Amino acid sequence: MENTVQVNNVTKTFTETVAVDQLSFQVKPGEIFAMLGPNGAGKTTTIRMILDILRPDSGTIQVLGGSPDRIAMDRVGYLPEERGLYRDLPVKECLAYLGELKGLSRGVALSRSIDWLERVGLEDAMDKKVSALSRGMQQKAQFIATVLHDPDLLIVDEPFAGLDPVNTMLIKDMIYDLKDNGRTVIMSTHMMHQIEEMADRLLMVNEGRLVLYGKVSDIQSQFASHSVYVSGDGDWMSLEGVEEVAFDRDEKAYKLLLSEDYSADTFLRDATRHSDFRIDRFQVALPALDEIFVQVAGGNHQ
Repeated sequence: MENTVQVNNVTKTFTETVAVDQLSFQVKPGEIFAMLGPNGAGKTTTIRMILDILRPDSGTIQVLGGSPDRIAMDRVGYLPEERGLYRDLPVKECLAYLGELKGLSRGVALSRSIDWLERVGLEDAMDKKVSALSRGMQQKAQFIATVLHDPDLLIVDEPFAGLDPVNTMLIKDMIYDLKDNGRTVIMSTHMMHQIEEMADRLLMVNEGRLVLYGKVSDIQSQFASHSVYVSGDGDWMSLEGVEEVAFDRDEKAYKLLLSEDYSADTFLRDATRHSDFRIDRFQVALPALDEIFVQVAGGNHQ
């Protein structure tokens, strides 16, 4: 099956600033694909080129099997970080109008708008002006505008901005539902824990260049320190390669720092050889994405 998005050796320059530099990546059908990077790294420029708002200076972009033209864009839903709703229109009228711009008939657009507003708990606000909505309510309305025309590809920039935990879960579950129904989602966010939980693969750019790309779990393994989590019984410090032992309350297990030449496999082999040890749980300690982000982005993160 062809990729939903294919970016090949794309470069974009503004005056003397190279915003995107020879960038290549693919987004696969039906996945949640995260885009990361410090402010000014080139994420927004890349998204705008995928949406055909900007054109690359060199390289090629394909969206849904072809060029990112108007026909392709009618199959794409975009949730911008800055809200794009008409503030002086009633909410349902604004959403219906945006649905019509994506090719829906007036009746279908209005009916879907009402259904979605009820689904996200905004039925009492549908006749209010957009400007009268709270920030979180506007974010939910903006999400409806993104999915109203049933797009094949969603591009969402900071989708959880302004949402409380309950509504964050609501939007998250709807994104999962869209994925389960075969839709592809590109998500740009600074909320690393959401990426760890939701994304299948990620791309990290810094100064316009690709610095990390692949499955989230593979990238975490790549940056894993020489530490393991264990629970059970035994004098862990008695093992030659264990340098430090501390109890991690969040993990409800001991975190063991191993020497550089002492692998997790070697630790497990040594511990299981001795009857004095009992291991109920063993896990390599993977770093959080925010730790990796800081390590890779260095002093450029904001």
